[in-house]
This record gives sequence, structure tokens and C-alpha cells, in this order.
Amino acid sequence: MEGYEEKLKFLEQLVEEKRFTELKNYLMNMMPADIAEFIDEMSPSEALIVYRLLPKSEAVDVFPLIDMERQKEITSLISEDELKSIIDELYFDDMIDLVGEVPANIVKKILKNSTQKQRTLINQFLKYPEDSAGSLMTIEFVDLHKKMTAQEAMKRIRETGLDKETIYTCYIMAEHRELEGILSLKNLVLAKEDETIENIMTDDYISVNTHDDQEYIAEIFKKYDLLSLPVVDNERRLVGIITIDDIVDVIEEETTEDFQLMAAIAPSDDEYMTMSAFMLAKKRIVWLVILMFSATISQLITDQHSFLTAQFTVLVGVMPMLMSTGGNAGAQSSTLVIRGLTLGDIKFGDLFKVIWKEVRVGIIIGITLGFLNFLRIMLFSRNVKLAIIVGLTLIGTTTMAALMGGILPIVAKKVKLDPAIMASPLITTITDATTLLIFFTIAAWIFLGA
Repeated sequence: MEGYEEKLKFLEQLVEEKRFTELKNYLMNMMPADIAEFIDEMSPSEALIVYRLLPKSEAVDVFPLIDMERQKEITSLISEDELKSIIDELYFDDMIDLVGEVPANIVKKILKNSTQKQRTLINQFLKYPEDSAGSLMTIEFVDLHKKMTAQEAMKRIRETGLDKETIYTCYIMAEHRELEGILSLKNLVLAKEDETIENIMTDDYISVNTHDDQEYIAEIFKKYDLLSLPVVDNERRLVGIITIDDIVDVIEEETTEDFQLMAAIAPSDDEYMTMSAFMLAKKRIVWLVILMFSATISQLITDQHSFLTAQFTVLVGVMPMLMSTGGNAGAQSSTLVIRGLTLGDIKFGDLFKVIWKEVRVGIIIGITLGFLNFLRIMLFSRNVKLAIIVGLTLIGTTTMAALMGGILPIVAKKVKLDPAIMASPLITTITDATTLLIFFTIAAWIFLGA
């Protein structure tokens, strides 16, 4: 890491000192992803200079890897000829991503420098829902006919493969573009030259519809360990494919969204450093307001039992610890269950299994924590009644918290909500109220016999 930082500083120095010939030679020996990261670190004007130093073939590889905000800046600063050269070489799905993000005036420039066929396809792709298979797919794939021989198929791949995003899986289509099967490049290469595609292809394949959600598609890729996936319309016609590089981006996007929801922040695609303080506050404040007012339930419970805390002030000192423990126990359970739901390990049909497991986990943890706190209180204050109250409360609290942490994400998934909503902040708010109810009920029973 230290060597990489030194490399970036050296490159920045070359830019500052305008040693562009030396910089160009240095860039030629770097990986496209590293060049893109370097460009992302620069000011817009410097980034444009560095980008223009790249040979055309290298620039096309680097451009899709550059941060989207920086892509917008570069496309707004370059000439129409430069933009046309980028558009001509970009894979179609990368072009769609760019068109979907840049301002209207840049879109006009892109469309102006596109062919009629490209313009038609761009308009068609932009009509698909934002997070659907249609918005992710590319049209650059190898299509074959089942009556071809292996030799004819290899010839077609050699002639057209250079412009395709992947050649490792080929797609066999009928006359009206109905998908009939798939064929791996490995099986094609190993087949005899006169063997027909029909005999070596497989019709046992997985496909998705153009309107399937990207999160579902990511699960398909993970489950079947795919490199690409065909996308069909309602008539089973092949309209595109989704490749693994796009799904990696989707997984990162979905994971980021889950983290934001689990922290009670409104999801956003914008990067932290590009957002103003006002935008960040706007994303956070809604849930904080909701959680703040929902926490008044805990206040009402405390007010209703103020006679207990006034009469037995020793109770006040243990309340924060009990509430914190309940929130932590609930957050642990919800995190594990949300992860299980995301990976497909847990389904709604497993609800009662999860309930039974979390009840047992909660009881085991509660007994352990309760016993340790009983010893702690007896050691420092020798208050037997308080030790019993705290011990029993911890058993009840951790059991209820674990139970709610297990149930709520599964229920949320069932009603088409993101399970991450039921993570730490919301679980903590619910368990705080539950903990206080358990605590005051036990305290009243021990101290007052009520």
C-alpha cells in the first residue's frame, strides 16, 4: 500500500511539473483500473489532461472504470470528435450507463455522435426500469445457429468476437431470435470440426426476463456461479446478456444500500466525499426524527413507573446497561438473519425454526449475562433484590430481543420491504421499550409484591 501511495504522489508530481512525455510512458505500464483511480484523484482539468495522454485503445479500457461523476466531467469538457471516439469503442451497456447519468446536453451530444441503430437501441434501453435486467444487459454477445458446424461457429467467433463483451458463452437462436440453447467456448473448441452445434449445445440453461430485479439476478449469479446470463423478453426472444462484471457492481450497490438502511440512512448512490453537509443531513434526518419520536414510548413507560424509580433510586443506575444490552442482542440477531436472507439461506418458511433457535440463544445468553451481573452486584453493593431484578430482566430482555431480531427481518422480506430496515436502530428502539416493560414489571413484583 505504501508503494502504491508513493506511485500516486510521483504521478501527481509529473502532472504538476508538466512532464507529460514521461507521464505518458509511465501510464502505458499501468493497469487500466489503476489509471482510472489516479484520474479520479485529480482535479477535473488535470484529469482531462491525463485522459488525453492515453492512446485510444487504452482510453476506451480506462473510461468505464472511472468514477461516474468524473465521466460526466470528462464528457462535458472534451470535443465532439473525442466523444465520438469513446462512444464508438464503448461496450453498449457502458454507453447506456453513461447516457443514464449525464446531463441532457451531454446526452444530445452522445446521440448526435451515435449511429441511427445505436440511437434506436439507446432509447429502447432507457425505457427499462432502472434496476431491471433490461437496464443492465448488453447486446454484444456471440449468437450462433444450431445447424452450424463447429468449424463455422469458430469462424463466426473470429470474425465478430472482437466487438463482443464476452465469447466464453455463445447463444444459439432460432429464426425469430428465440433462445434455443447455450454453448461454452470450451465445448466448442473441443468438438470435432464437422460436429453440428445442435449436438454439442445444451438446452438446460437459466435465463431472466428483461423486467426481473437486479437483486434477484445477483442471487442467480451467486447460486449458479455464472459468468454471463441470457436476458429474454416475454416471447422468450433473446434481447441481451448480463455479464459478471456488471453483477459485481450490483452486489456492491446492494450491499452499500443495506449498510445505509441498517444505519437508518436513506439510500444514495452518491459518494460520501461528493455530497455536501446539507445532502448528508437530509439523508440521515428523516429516520432520526422517526426513531426519536418512537423513543418517546420508552419515556412514557418510564413516566408511568416513576413511583418505582422515586422510591427505589437504585433502579435508575442499571437502566442504561439493561437497555444497551437488549439493543445489542437484537442487533446481533437481526444482522445474522438479514445476512441469511441476503444469501438465500433463510426463507419465510424457516420462520418457526428461526424463532425456536433465537429463543434458545436468547435464554442461554440471558442466563450467562444475568449470572455475571448477579455476582457483580452482590460483590459491589450486596443488594440481593437488585441482583435478582437485573438477572431476571437480562434473561427476559435478551430472549425477547433475539426473538424480535430474528422475526422482524423475515416478516419485512415477506411484505416486500428491505430486511435491512429492521436492523440496529429500529430493533434498538423496540427493544428499549420492551426492556423497560420487563424491568419495571419484575421490579414491582420484587420490591412491592405487585
